[in-house]
Amino acid sequence: MTVDSSMSSGYCSLDEELEDCFFTAKTTFFRNLQSKQPSKNVCKAVEETQHPPTIQEIKQKIDSYNSREKHCLGMKLSEDGTYTGFIKVHLKLRRPVTVPAGIRPQSIYDAIKEVNPAATTDKRTSFYLPLDAIKQLHISSTTTVSEVIQGLLKKFMVVDNPQKFALFKRIHKDGQVLFQKLSIADYPLYLRLLAGPDTDVLSFVLKENETGEVEWDAFSIPELQNFLTILEKEEQDKIHQLQKKYNKFRQKLEEALRESQGKPG
Repeated sequence: MTVDSSMSSGYCSLDEELEDCFFTAKTTFFRNLQSKQPSKNVCKAVEETQHPPTIQEIKQKIDSYNSREKHCLGMKLSEDGTYTGFIKVHLKLRRPVTVPAGIRPQSIYDAIKEVNPAATTDKRTSFYLPLDAIKQLHISSTTTVSEVIQGLLKKFMVVDNPQKFALFKRIHKDGQVLFQKLSIADYPLYLRLLAGPDTDVLSFVLKENETGEVEWDAFSIPELQNFLTILEKEEQDKIHQLQKKYNKFRQKLEEALRESQGKPG
């Protein structure tokens, strides 16, 4: 499943998406909305979270949202004021992730019983996830960004530290595509409710957590060794590309010299 930068195409079919609804909303995710700390990276529309809406206001927003949702993936309101719904997350990871080596994929039984196959072995390997793949999550209004990231990593059996990743919201403004990093305490489903079901207005993207400085202490020894192996491979690839580039230049210069020498003076 891929999608281009304009998000105009690339979504999987509804049947395929429903198979990816692995992060089921549970009562364990229900928390007191008042415990949320205001985020520095929230746009104006999200500032409403500083004044929690009433249940009646939430109901009106959900009714409006469901009236515009065309894929039978509406939100459901509970008596306590919490609600559940779906979000889509685009994976834009440009670095390899660490996963357990030599184990079977997670089965339906594992998901239901909350069995983590990654805990069955200490062997690790790294690979690249498909760039810009899309996963659909079923979450609650009290599911935080941190829990969404952890749920995604668990789905793919990624054993890397969740702090290495960040969830961004992607919006279109004045003809431009803008990314804004979300706080780990933000509530993605509430942002989805405010923006409406149109993913061209707002979508979620999982990317590497670029903090400006690499926190090497967060990596294990095998991970650091693997990074060295990857860097060495990338270095050799770059050297090969440069050699190939300048070999072509040399061939063209030699051809030009031969032609000039063959012409009568």
